[in-house]
Amino acid sequence: FLECAWEALENAGYDPTGCDRTVGVFGGSGDTGHFAALLADRAALPGTSEWQLRLASGADFLTSRVSYKLGLNGPAVTVQTACSTSLVAVHVAVQSLLAGDCDLALAGGVTLRVPHPVDEFSDDGVLSRDGHCRAFDAAAGGTVASDGAGVVVLKRYDEAVLDGDDIRAVIRGSAVNNDGSAKAGFTAPSVDGRAAAARLALSVAGVGAADVGY
Repeated sequence: FLECAWEALENAGYDPTGCDRTVGVFGGSGDTGHFAALLADRAALPGTSEWQLRLASGADFLTSRVSYKLGLNGPAVTVQTACSTSLVAVHVAVQSLLAGDCDLALAGGVTLRVPHPVDEFSDDGVLSRDGHCRAFDAAAGGTVASDGAGVVVLKRYDEAVLDGDDIRAVIRGSAVNNDGSAKAGFTAPSVDGRAAAARLALSVAGVGAADVGY
């Protein structure tokens, strides 16, 4: 995540070690298993305390470590909302920009499972039995777990235009909600809840459903 944050700032035309803007960091990570693996093999890191391992591996410190390493003074907010973590991080970053809490925002997420586990959820219908993810397809049979990381640089639109930035995309609106208990089970998302979130995002953006392509 730190490497992606560095590269994202460079790609946006900012010096990762000397950015003169107030930069916020918003992101989250999946459960890596890295800390548990280190605890199980303490001989691999002799002289390292459990507290040091927690500081180095804890998901709670993901964004604040980036801020520390790069000298960034904006908000450092670690988000943990399971599968929606990266998108919620982007939403929170947008709200922070609109509120004036920061001038630039790094937003994203990372999942890196070490060691790579055997997928234990296939019997419950969470993971695909055939190893294929068919989003929005009638033949969809579950998701596919993988590793990856991504970070984007966000900025208020008028300032990006004024500064002549290379604008790759414009976020017209975003929204977040929760299904509460109106669903079949705790791990089963509600279709109605997702539709409500989509309607709210469209309303915030000031566009209609027919205006959106996918």
